[in-house]
Amino acid sequence: MNDFGKTNAVQEEAPVYFSYKDRVFRMLFKEKERLLELYNALNGTDYADPEQLTVTTLENAIFIKMKNDVSFIIDCNMCLYEHQSTYCPNMPLRGLLYFADLYKKHIRDIDLTVRKQIKIPTPHYIVFYNGTEKDEEVFYQRLSDAFEEDDEGCMELKVKVININLGHNKDLLEKCNSLYGYSYFVAAVRNNLRTMELQKSVSKALEECIEKGILKEFLLKQRAEVIAMSIYEYNEEYVRKSLTETGYEQGWEDGIMQGREDGIRDGIEQGKAETLVKSIDSIMENLKLDLQQACKLIGTTQEEYIRLKQTESILKK
Repeated sequence: MNDFGKTNAVQEEAPVYFSYKDRVFRMLFKEKERLLELYNALNGTDYADPEQLTVTTLENAIFIKMKNDVSFIIDCNMCLYEHQSTYCPNMPLRGLLYFADLYKKHIRDIDLTVRKQIKIPTPHYIVFYNGTEKDEEVFYQRLSDAFEEDDEGCMELKVKVININLGHNKDLLEKCNSLYGYSYFVAAVRNNLRTMELQKSVSKALEECIEKGILKEFLLKQRAEVIAMSIYEYNEEYVRKSLTETGYEQGWEDGIMQGREDGIRDGIEQGKAETLVKSIDSIMENLKLDLQQACKLIGTTQEEYIRLKQTESILKK
């Protein structure tokens, strides 16, 4: 396996973010074969039948379970995988809400007042991180860090965050070719962004991976989607982050709480409008698609595009 080394450690002025609802990471690992490969690499197991695996896609996350003779959860474990390209301190809280819903579906109509203890699958929450803010190989986030008072409280939830940037956790990446391929692709895009604009950076990275046989089948099949999602994801994160921070800081400087809240809300709304409009315009230009095709690729409608374009114009006034 070729090691791209530290090529992911590039200038922070030109990052690529993956935050769209069907981002490249999830496009890759929603396939059962790749997800089972990832599970085996993480846990030292050798499950071989991907058809026994059930994949349930949540908002920004993947829940997996596997049927067997005794249970329908892998090794009696409930696994929740999520990907983050920017550090988020709220992952434990997200996990708490995810698992609450998952356990409700798992126990369904079981009477919780029975005297016999009800056994439930052991939860495992793993975040695959490839941002630039954190450099640790592995770190943990805990729900108790968010408690308003510094005491133990009555519950805890721990998230294991694994750094998947190239140069980190090499053993894991060597065991999972799909994860290595994803990390290589992201590193290649970031490296290209030193000298070229986003669309060319993504296209060149894609061609490089195909030429080297890295994620070749996936990238050949999903070429247009990978390019489109990368454009959308970068625009969304950049606009949302910059406008939200601007709104927050302006409100703080004014010293008026309501003004601060309005600034955040307006910034986010304007960011959403600008993001979708810019992304669809860019996709039409770069991929030579008409409006209907570009909207379908992004996962929206022409009506929504027109509505947000009007919203963008109003918010800019």
